[in-house]
Amino acid sequence: MLGRQGVISPAEADTLVRGLDDVRAEIEAGSFVWKPELEDVHMNIEARLTELVGEVGKKLHTGRSRNDQVGLTFRLFVADCLDLWQARLVELCTVLTHRAKQHRDAILPGCTHLQPAQPVSLAHHLLAYAWMFRRDHQRIGSSLERVRVSPLGAAALAGTTYPLDPPSVAAEVGFGAVYPNSLDAVSDRDFVLEALFDASCIMMHLSRLCEEIILWANPAFGFVRLPDSYATGSSIMPQKKNPDVAELMRGKTGRVYGSLTALLTMMKGLPLAYNRDMQEDKEGFLDTHATVEASLRLMAGMLEELGFNTNRMREACKAGFLNATELADYLVGKGLPFRTAHHVTGQAVALAESQGKGLEDLDLPTLQTLEPRIEADVHAVLDYAAAVQRRETLGGTGPLSVARQIDELGHWLAGQQESV
Repeated sequence: MLGRQGVISPAEADTLVRGLDDVRAEIEAGSFVWKPELEDVHMNIEARLTELVGEVGKKLHTGRSRNDQVGLTFRLFVADCLDLWQARLVELCTVLTHRAKQHRDAILPGCTHLQPAQPVSLAHHLLAYAWMFRRDHQRIGSSLERVRVSPLGAAALAGTTYPLDPPSVAAEVGFGAVYPNSLDAVSDRDFVLEALFDASCIMMHLSRLCEEIILWANPAFGFVRLPDSYATGSSIMPQKKNPDVAELMRGKTGRVYGSLTALLTMMKGLPLAYNRDMQEDKEGFLDTHATVEASLRLMAGMLEELGFNTNRMREACKAGFLNATELADYLVGKGLPFRTAHHVTGQAVALAESQGKGLEDLDLPTLQTLEPRIEADVHAVLDYAAAVQRRETLGGTGPLSVARQIDELGHWLAGQQESV
């Protein structure tokens, strides 16, 4: 760019480019000698470049500052990390959608307040997480529009007197825009904050899924069988299989939150423009990137191998009267006001509980003592699978709704594969 703009000659520009290629080769080969007395990476590279190409190497820094240089390189790095997170999210959504296809007919207790509420299909439950991670993918896509903005040309804080061409440099590095204000360009780190927030949302969703896997693996639930490669045994209790990977992922969520909070706290008191405090933006993000990338990869692997005990899930539906809403809706269909139907259903639940039965186990004469309009067709309504199958509203747990979700996610995933 300096050569094109006439700031330096084309020959000088070619010499600098060839020299920088040689420096990069030395760094990649591990033969580059870093000198602490030269203060930072920039001065080390410029000094070595000057050794290789002579005095023209000292023209490398023309029209720029470490402030806008660091801003650009960190944006390039963050963008690459976000691209990788998106790829990992696609892999995870692919696994969740595949496992959902395998378990369209399985049912389990759907909960609110962690209490049995209504039966849902296992496919529907897994797809809920697929949609969460798809939103994480979309959120990153929006963030990338603001990450890929080039600060080069801002120099230290006020721009430069040289006739630079910042848009051409932005295009060369794959960025779609240039900062319109030089002070803003070198003094904010909201692109890092946004990436850390995206990471926090991803980890929050992963942690929720981990929590359910941990609960489901407990024999009191017995809904899943942990793969040996994602669990460990106890040092003294031979019967135990601990969900260590899920627990570690859940724990590391707080670590990612901490990086976001630390950077917000660091930035809140900084005046314009660049301040050395800002170097604290990197350590937390580097740690977060390692955590998010590994967590997404591990979750996809764990879900691929996770065993589902669908018989135990179905049996658990009987424990919490998950068909109570079905009875209330049935009574409404027979002409009762909903509040009255709700009251009668409560009586039926209390009666069944006192006898150690499920609602579906109460015979017709017993149910008719509570409400004479109950007829023989009630038992078909109280079937748990039927309760799931009837919920075909958009987004519901019914099989047609689940099929629509799988198709929509499948089309999206196919589009993501084509765009790679």
